[in-house]
Amino acid sequence: MKGIILAGGTGSRLEPCTKVTNKHLLPVYNKPMIYYPLQTLIDAGMKEIIIVSGKGHAGHFVNLLGSGKDFGVKLSYEVQDEAGGIAQALSLTETFCEKQSMMVILGDNIFEDTFVVNDFSNGAKVYLKEVPDPQRFGVADINSDGKVLSIEEKPTKPKSHYAVTGLYLYDPAVFDVIRKLEPSKRGELEITDVNNAYLKRSGLRSVMVKGFWSDAGTFESLYHATNLVMRKLQNK
Repeated sequence: MKGIILAGGTGSRLEPCTKVTNKHLLPVYNKPMIYYPLQTLIDAGMKEIIIVSGKGHAGHFVNLLGSGKDFGVKLSYEVQDEAGGIAQALSLTETFCEKQSMMVILGDNIFEDTFVVNDFSNGAKVYLKEVPDPQRFGVADINSDGKVLSIEEKPTKPKSHYAVTGLYLYDPAVFDVIRKLEPSKRGELEITDVNNAYLKRSGLRSVMVKGFWSDAGTFESLYHATNLVMRKLQNK
């Protein structure tokens, strides 16, 4: 099984800080942001991990993380030439995955939990977190057994408070799914459309995130993520 960190995008919501570097290299408390999703994948058992970034600051990731030797893993790198969406960035990792299943995490997502992955080989899995403001996220409607019934992207009237976090498991068929996608209204290939494609095939399962979760793509969420990490470390 392979690990994938999607760390593209322009980081426009964090300007002017992102004029000189990628947002995923900004600090969250005492570490660069990218360290947190990397550690999530390592803790889940991933030994080979690829980082997909935009072309503007791709070399900064290499300078910071190198071959992955210091982390006990093998790191690879891929460049997303244009802002084509999360699903398009994922499609760039097909050769790297070598027909294996994958654990995918967005580079600005920070989780408290450790996730154990055992023999995942079929379908897709999303990780959900109950939040007070679900309209900001992709929202999953689930039944009493945890089966996903639907996913809506930033709905004005959410069917639940379960946000789809930026952590996913996919089987190798995800690349065939992406090839059949149509661009959204903003001209990108959306990860929500990937998940809904698996949902139509009855191949989408869910896991609840128990500990804290935050993205860090805005100044407010970056500040929030920093406080969560700081409090956790101070309470150890």
